[in-house]
Amino acid sequence: MAVLTTADRKALLILARSAIASELIDGVLIERPAEIPAAMQELRGCFVTLHKKGRLRGCIGTIEPTRSLISNIEDNAQNAAFRDPRFPALHADELPLVDIEISVLSKPEVLPFKNAEDLKSMLKPKIHGVILSKGWKSATFLPQVWEQLPEKEMFLSHLCSKAGMKENDWQYEGITVKVYEVEYFSE
Repeated sequence: MAVLTTADRKALLILARSAIASELIDGVLIERPAEIPAAMQELRGCFVTLHKKGRLRGCIGTIEPTRSLISNIEDNAQNAAFRDPRFPALHADELPLVDIEISVLSKPEVLPFKNAEDLKSMLKPKIHGVILSKGWKSATFLPQVWEQLPEKEMFLSHLCSKAGMKENDWQYEGITVKVYEVEYFSE
C-alpha cells in the first residue's frame, strides 16, 4: 500500500468537504485532484467521520477494500453527512461547524484466538480497529474508539451491543474477530 503524503491527505479532506457542500449549496462542485495519485487509486476501505463542536455528527465507512480510496472518500463523506441513520441529515448552516476526519484502513485480518483471554491478549488498544461477527450480526469500532473505551472487556462488550448481541457474547465460541489498522487525519 502506498503511503499518503501530506498533499494527498489535504486533497482528500478538500474532496470530502466539497462532496458534502455540493449536496447542500447550489453551484458548489466537488473538488477532485486534477491528477489522481497512485495512493488514492488503490482499493482501500475508509471511514469519514464528522464532528460538530467535538461531538459525533456522522460516521460512515467501507471496511473491505473493494473500490478506490478516492471514490470511497467521496461517497462516505456524503453518506456520513446525509445517511447516517443515527442523525438527521446535515444542514447547510451546520457545515462550517463540522470538522472532518478520514480513517484509511488496512485490509482486515482474522485474529485466530483460542478463548476470551487469548483474544484480550492479542488486541492492541489504540492500534487495532476491531470487527466482531457472529452469524449475520457484525459491528466495528475504529482504533480511535479505544480513547473512550480503554479497557478491553468494555470495548468488546460495547462492540457486541453495537452488533445487536448480548454484551458478553465476545467470551463465547462462534465469534469471529478481524482486526485492521488505520491511518487517520483531520482538518
